[in-house]
Amino acid sequence: MQLSLPFKLNAKMLWQDFVGDKNQQIIKFLSALFNQSDFAIVYIYGEKSTGKTHLLQGCAFEALDKSLSVMYLDFSEKMPNDILDGLESHDWVCIDNVDLLNSAEQQALFDLYNRSLNSSVKLLISGNNLPSQLNLLKDLETRLSLSTVFALEVLSDSQKKQIIQQQMTNKNLTLEHKVIDYLLKYYSRDLSDLLNAVDQLDQVSLQKKSAITIPLVKKVLTI
Repeated sequence: MQLSLPFKLNAKMLWQDFVGDKNQQIIKFLSALFNQSDFAIVYIYGEKSTGKTHLLQGCAFEALDKSLSVMYLDFSEKMPNDILDGLESHDWVCIDNVDLLNSAEQQALFDLYNRSLNSSVKLLISGNNLPSQLNLLKDLETRLSLSTVFALEVLSDSQKKQIIQQQMTNKNLTLEHKVIDYLLKYYSRDLSDLLNAVDQLDQVSLQKKSAITIPLVKKVLTI
């Protein structure tokens, strides 16, 4: 088992916690790739907080569980200049936020793609839009457009509530529905913001040894 990455994976981002009927079809497709020995490239796109990072990190965890070598890279973080060199030797390479690559990194990714054609590596790449809608080198845009492309579904409020409740269940905690409804109405509808807020509220409630209530929400999040 080999994990190569410049920072830690988030243990909350597992495929078993990924919601959405359409999204389950994407996971089914990716799961099948674990049984194939040929090179493959998959491109995932979606709006902010649709779960791109969750999907890619979940894939990295799946690879680790199968004792495969995997590299997860999030280009919202600063990367070493040569970070993409030699990655075709891995079983899986998960590249998050391809829309944030600079021109040199884009060229390096294009070169990685070409080297990978004769390997068995699986490239899983995410962006915030279709490749043709991104500011990419033409050759890289063409390669990504020829990959298997999936769009992540936009989650409904009920699905967001389900995710929040699942996160709390994983911690053996409960959160009243009215508190989640309040957060959605007065704090944010963005899932990342909501999950960060719940983590913050959880920490404060543990310190105060009290339940997470709407008054606590108002105080901690200054709503």
